[in-house]
Amino acid sequence: MLTNCKVGAIVFFVRELARSVAFYRDTLGLPITAIDGHDGPFAMADVGDLTLVFLVQDAKPGDSPVVGFRLDGGIDDYAEKLAARGVEIVVPVSESPDGGLSLDFVDPDRNLLSLHQGPELPRRL
Repeated sequence: MLTNCKVGAIVFFVRELARSVAFYRDTLGLPITAIDGHDGPFAMADVGDLTLVFLVQDAKPGDSPVVGFRLDGGIDDYAEKLAARGVEIVVPVSESPDGGLSLDFVDPDRNLLSLHQGPELPRRL
C-alpha cells in the first residue's frame, strides 16, 4: 500500500518551543521557522525532502522517534563541533552495523538524534 511513498515529516514533541527552535537553528544550523498556528505555536524545518515538525506537548524522552542524519563524511569533525557547542553526546563515534560510523546525541528535550556515515567515507573532511 505505501510502497511508492516517501517519509515527508517527522514530528518531535517538545516542552519549550523557543528553546527547541534555538537549538535546531543556532546549534545544528537548520533553517527552522516558528509559526503561530490555529491550535497554538509550532515550528518547522525543511531538511532536503523531509520536514521536521516541532509541537509543544508534555512528553517524556522516547515519545518522539529517533532521527538519523546521513553525512557525506567528516563525522569526527561533527562530533567536535557538537561538543564545542555544549551538545550532550550519549554515544560517541562508533562503528555502526553496516560498517560505517555513527554518533548519537540529544536535543534539549532529550530526543535522540543520530549522525551516520557509510564505511567508505572519511572520518574527517
